[in-house]
Amino acid sequence: MATSEENGVARRQPDMADAAVVLLDAHAAVTGWTADAERLFGHRGADVVGRPVAGLLLPEDAARLPALTARCARDGGWSGLLAVRHRDGHPVVATVRVLPAGEAADGPPRWVALAADTAGTPGWRMSRGALERMAAHTPIGIAMVDVDLRFVWSNAALERFGGGPGRERIGKRLADIQPGLDAEALEGVMRQVLATGESVAGYEHVGTIRSAPHRQTAHAMSFTRLDDDAGRPLGVYYTVVDVTDRHRARERLTLLDQAGERIGRTLDVTRTAQELADVAVPGLADLVTVDLLETVLEGGELVPGPVDGPDAAPLRRAAHRSADDTAAPPAGVGQVVRYPADAPPLTVLTSGASWIEERLDPPAGRWTAGPPGDGAAAFPDLGLHTAMIVPVRARGTTLGITTFFRRGRKEPFDRDDLALAEEFVARAALCLDNARRYTRERDAALVLQRHLLPHRLPEQDAMEVAACYRPADELTGLGGDWFDVIPLSGARVALVVGDVVGHGIEAAAAMGRLRAAVQTLADLDLPPEEVLAHLDDLVDRSASEDGPGTPLRADGVRARGASCLYAVYDPVGGRCAMASAGHALPAVVAPDGTVDFPGLPPGPGLGIGGPPFEAFELRLAEGSVLALFTDGLLAAEGPAGLRDGAADRERLRRALEQPAAGLDDRCLAAVDALVPVRPPDDVVLLLARARRLPADRMVSWELPADPATVAEVRKRTSRQLCEWGLDDLTFTTELVVSELVTNAIRHATGPITLRLIMSRTLVCEVWDASPTAPHLRHPKTTDEGGRGLFLISRCTQRWGTRYTQDGKIIWTEQSLTGPSV
Repeated sequence: MATSEENGVARRQPDMADAAVVLLDAHAAVTGWTADAERLFGHRGADVVGRPVAGLLLPEDAARLPALTARCARDGGWSGLLAVRHRDGHPVVATVRVLPAGEAADGPPRWVALAADTAGTPGWRMSRGALERMAAHTPIGIAMVDVDLRFVWSNAALERFGGGPGRERIGKRLADIQPGLDAEALEGVMRQVLATGESVAGYEHVGTIRSAPHRQTAHAMSFTRLDDDAGRPLGVYYTVVDVTDRHRARERLTLLDQAGERIGRTLDVTRTAQELADVAVPGLADLVTVDLLETVLEGGELVPGPVDGPDAAPLRRAAHRSADDTAAPPAGVGQVVRYPADAPPLTVLTSGASWIEERLDPPAGRWTAGPPGDGAAAFPDLGLHTAMIVPVRARGTTLGITTFFRRGRKEPFDRDDLALAEEFVARAALCLDNARRYTRERDAALVLQRHLLPHRLPEQDAMEVAACYRPADELTGLGGDWFDVIPLSGARVALVVGDVVGHGIEAAAAMGRLRAAVQTLADLDLPPEEVLAHLDDLVDRSASEDGPGTPLRADGVRARGASCLYAVYDPVGGRCAMASAGHALPAVVAPDGTVDFPGLPPGPGLGIGGPPFEAFELRLAEGSVLALFTDGLLAAEGPAGLRDGAADRERLRRALEQPAAGLDDRCLAAVDALVPVRPPDDVVLLLARARRLPADRMVSWELPADPATVAEVRKRTSRQLCEWGLDDLTFTTELVVSELVTNAIRHATGPITLRLIMSRTLVCEVWDASPTAPHLRHPKTTDEGGRGLFLISRCTQRWGTRYTQDGKIIWTEQSLTGPSV
């Protein structure tokens, strides 16, 4: 009968049909030794019967025998590999299966061991054919070379890297089959491996291969020496992995880092343009030119948007860089450069969209020479074969174009190269525009002010917010107004509106300092009056540092005298606390549309001294709209000191009472009704419609100061999260609640309150009557405690402490999408 091997079928497991049989007693001593066992291991039965089987095993497996014996007794048998010392001394690796042989008369079990030589088992034979089948399906290229570095074997995956089929490689060296590779360097690595026996891993080679002659590729290669049984080298085994994408990504990141460091180091237009060209050569291109509009080089005013046409857009060469000095374009820096009307450079200039040509054919290449006899030629015939043109655009204005060519490298530009070029040009464009605006302080102040204001309002559930900012007439140059919406702990939100007196860069800079300070103070969860008190100290300290004899900078503006209104709204109880530092008082639009003006104490301006700031608290009905604004909203009727306050409030009342489809529409309509087209002052209007947190999204429990409470709190928390559908957060939240409540019981006195809030995040709050602030520690390995807040900081998105009149609250926030750990 034909065996499975003769039928061409490889057995999945070693066949035990012809195995040698050995009988063992309960103490792993040999009690029976068959002729098959003698043929397999060479030992005669008379020599081994009665001896412990451990004496036949190699030391490593003999040490494992007690554990294997226990496993047989527990599991009723065992199978695996064991190394037995043959009678002549060489090891025999056998597949062994141990089975129970029934109980002996005296009670202890006996065992039957079936042993088969793995070297004779088809399923375990690691022949050349088995290795080739194993390597055939891997995506990693594998090859073997002899000591003369000639191929003796390779797998199919290596063909993807060029060099032809494996059968054509046999007997050839690397240089014979891959002329694009640096064969000398690679063979040098192989000789090193052959000589030392030390493997080389992660060797990266960059070049071109025959299968992709126009594309630079990168491969990670590993080399290992192959030895025979006597330790003599047979050759080298190496693997190849294509890491071109990773290599190119690393190159792009390096170029971007260089661009960030080298572009825009000065406020000189020409030098910035040259820095752009220098960064791109030779890492990205072989030849780069930067052509800018004459108005940019002259520092003139530009019309936003793309350029209308070539007649309205004379271009001058601002910079160029070539990898080969002999290939420099004839149009020098400062010269006018003209292109045919239908040429790609002018198309890019007028459309504002980038252009790429992977292969320049002769018709497309004509534009590189420029119209004959009409100004300086743009480019001579330099063998340029691929090109990209990117518009230089900054703040919506086209400043010129940047052209990238390759001539030495055969690899054409692709979309990734275009994206990198656009990133280069985008960075340089901002620097160029900043340089052009350097002497225009008034315009720069407005640009700075717009950048200091929030670009979008943060997401939060406490209030629906709409804001409108309208800058002052550019002829007056007034600036310094700002607003902010700052999410706070416990699903609360802070609303801020402020105004710095004056105009120009100094006002914008002062506004930026104040806004940053308010954001920092808000993060400390201080009451509104304390936020303004700290802000007042900051302004007063800054003014005293300048000293009375210090000349005013820029146009004479200081932050002293600035105004600010700070309000905090809590959607759980609907209460809003606010304080004012010399700022216009807010208005409240009730759900029925009526407008009221709360009696908030105005307070002194920042840094000018006076009585302490007072807080005012009111309850906002759900759907009420809180209106915060700066003086510019009512400035059309004249200076604030000469206006009638009652008349101003009446005007504002009428504007806010006008119906509108949405909050954004109401905000814009009110500004349009109160502010002229060219306002004399910056205007900010911030409308915030109050929301209430649904009752089913908040729970609160008062807890006794008893350690036994912690277990019950965990159970309540688990049930509540299950009701909210937040089962994935149960483990983390139980840990957080347990640590917070335990700390409160241990370090505080009196009752404890736990509150859970489901908003955009899951909020856990624990209140106690102790004013002592907790401190995050980094415990050592030997510390027995002090890990509570450390664990909380690792398991949550944010955590912190806020103080109340009668204690403190420690709070945490977790993402609703899953645990933070």
